[in-house]
Amino acid sequence: MYIVTAKEMYDIDRYTMQEIGIEGKLLMENAGREVCNKLETTLEENKFITILVGAGNNGGDGFVIARTLLNQMHSVHVIQVVPDGKITGDVLYHKNLYLNCGGSVNYVEQAQDADELIKHADFIIDAMVGIGVKGVLKEPVSTIVTMVNEGPAYVISVDIPSGLPADEGESNFKSVQADYTIVIAAPKISAFLQHTAPYYGKWEVVSIGLPLPVFQQYADRHVITAEQFKKTMPKRNKYSHKGSHGNGLIVGGSPEMPGSLIMSVKAALKAGAGLITAGTYRKVISAVASQCIEATYLSIPETNAFSGNDHPIPTENYDAIALGMGMGRHDETRALVSDIMRQANCPLVIDADGLYHLKNELTILQARTGAPTIITPHPGEMAMLLNISVEALLEAPFQHALAFAETHQVYVILKGTYTIITAPDGKQAVSTAGNPGLAKGGSGDVLTGIVLAMVMQDPSVFQALCNACFIHGTSADLLVEESHSYHDVMASDVIEGISKVYRTFS
Repeated sequence: MYIVTAKEMYDIDRYTMQEIGIEGKLLMENAGREVCNKLETTLEENKFITILVGAGNNGGDGFVIARTLLNQMHSVHVIQVVPDGKITGDVLYHKNLYLNCGGSVNYVEQAQDADELIKHADFIIDAMVGIGVKGVLKEPVSTIVTMVNEGPAYVISVDIPSGLPADEGESNFKSVQADYTIVIAAPKISAFLQHTAPYYGKWEVVSIGLPLPVFQQYADRHVITAEQFKKTMPKRNKYSHKGSHGNGLIVGGSPEMPGSLIMSVKAALKAGAGLITAGTYRKVISAVASQCIEATYLSIPETNAFSGNDHPIPTENYDAIALGMGMGRHDETRALVSDIMRQANCPLVIDADGLYHLKNELTILQARTGAPTIITPHPGEMAMLLNISVEALLEAPFQHALAFAETHQVYVILKGTYTIITAPDGKQAVSTAGNPGLAKGGSGDVLTGIVLAMVMQDPSVFQALCNACFIHGTSADLLVEESHSYHDVMASDVIEGISKVYRTFS
């Protein structure tokens, strides 16, 4: 499932109509019909349905919906929120079909003229303004949006709630608050942003016949699906051995935070890594070993200059390295992070305190041309790396993650309700797996361990990261579905849930 900007959606529509030859009125018909198919189990008989339509493609979809529901014997009341002169082209074609089938239209010039039809509605279908909205809504639409939001009806938006920006980077808007949104063809970026996603309510996507190759041509973002994971998850053959699935090193932990390292190590092994070595202070090894007997251990000095060829970490012995979890923010650990970044000629995953130290070592990233670097920040850490506020980051997370990935040639896993994976070449994916149970300390440490395991087992780094995020979030989802609540899921439970993911989707 692709994710699009408003421009990309317009380009896909244009190419489909002009180059492939599918007429716009047919796409409108498909959209309206598919929406009605989704509504079969939602709309009840003998209920008052108000449909709000505007002038654009969104309004055309609304007229198709009105005609279809009218023919299904529903009680349909259409409110047209723009003058007749603005209803043209394919939209006018479908308006006339609706009228020819016995429908009627209530044109409102003042918002108050719509008051009764909104107030008495059991269901409101919002097809006023689509992805082309720019700036503040005009009257009467602005006031009608307020009336809809304050009314008692169940609100269904077509493609996008009216007034909501399709793209990121916009915070000054007024939008319908939908209970349910039926997205046309592909979800828009705003469906995955913290400040806009709630306006969609529950949402689903319907296909209207736009060819897949056109999406592949214009869109470079997608949602990670279970079907994709099934096709790409690492497979094991009968002749595999521990060396077949990667020899990884995880550097981190401290006397104050040994648990971070423990969780990363256990998650990496549970996710399928062949061999894992935990690199940590000698006084921490016993604590880690008591919790994970399958790992081996590498003692690192508590103080060291970490320079030249005297570095204490034999990075050349490993297929991939992860560092930062619970290691602390002292000068010694900063030197250790810098040293490993310079010396390691293998995939390197940086998280937690490692990201704090990375802030002062960004110039090293461009020098790591021989092997990929992966960072796994939460919004606070990403904002710190970018020198911006968290609020600014969350308004445009796709843009900011992309800019950082391209500038520094790294892979970015920007964690959140919707986790955004970005490659240095600009490809992006979103993981929708996971739930509020992951909002606890240690969840990120578990993800880092899974990431390390996946990177060592998949030749495509980007696909490995997508699979890692799917495993992490889906483990939490299966736990809540089967035996836990959002409140009691622990990071250690998520590790144990990894096996449920493999059993369910293999």
